[in-house]
Amino acid sequence: MLRAFFISLSESKSLRRLAERSSLGQKLSRRFVAGLEAEDVLQAAKAVNRSGLTVSMDNLGENVTNAEEARHSAQLYHQLLDEIAARRLDANVSLKLTHMGLDVDPKLAVEITSDLVAHAARLKNFVRVDMEGSPYTQRTLDLVHQLHSRNGNQGYVGAVIQSYMRRSEADIEKLLAARIRVRLCKGAYKEPEEIAFQKKSEVDANYVRLMKILLKSGVYHGLATHDPAMINAAIDFAKTEKIPPDAFEFQMLYGIRRDLQQQLAKQGWRMRVYIPFGHEWYPYFMRRLAERPANALFVLRNLFR
Repeated sequence: MLRAFFISLSESKSLRRLAERSSLGQKLSRRFVAGLEAEDVLQAAKAVNRSGLTVSMDNLGENVTNAEEARHSAQLYHQLLDEIAARRLDANVSLKLTHMGLDVDPKLAVEITSDLVAHAARLKNFVRVDMEGSPYTQRTLDLVHQLHSRNGNQGYVGAVIQSYMRRSEADIEKLLAARIRVRLCKGAYKEPEEIAFQKKSEVDANYVRLMKILLKSGVYHGLATHDPAMINAAIDFAKTEKIPPDAFEFQMLYGIRRDLQQQLAKQGWRMRVYIPFGHEWYPYFMRRLAERPANALFVLRNLFR
């Protein structure tokens, strides 16, 4: 019932207009989204950099319906890469393949994502290809492997692995064989039991298991979590194995646990803040809640924290 409710909210144009104009909607968007335009996220990144943290920028949007939208989305990322270099920001970019037209024309998505990775490589920057729901898992990983294997792209494109997926350990082994950088997260989509762990204890246990594999690999990875138990497990393991603090990074969402972000940075651990922006914040926000209604409690707990 909750999933259907949030999906209906995401599709309602009248509720979207109301949310975008309401004080609560504006509070949510200001807290968890940098703004609507590229300049907004660039300014937010500058402020985050000043506090000693690095950034990953994400233009909100997914499942575009035509090639023009996909090319427009890609052009915005090209602009971000150029502005990051021009302003000397410590930032990279994250994107979704459905935002690059994967549902419209897979060849188009490969073409424009390839151009973006080549652009990032020329600038010595980095493109993170985000993971979406399970229907896209294999295609996403295949494309990351394909792009990373091209001359000049090594180290400039990475993948995301979700610890609630039962296949994730096998996927990580293949990524590490190619020395591809990984962002490890728990996962936010609703997936069936046959392909994904359902219990939090199982997801957490797999996160710790995969974290240990990643940290011992010698490749620079990101641990995306706000869970103190997962963070402490990573710190304890790094100290025990004598893995230096600059060999990996923690990653958290913009506006979530800002106190913990600063605390980890002051302790010498690397911290990257994932900053979303764009006009699609309302449908994006509602779809995330629809995928996993428990996310609503997570957001509410952090809204006033």
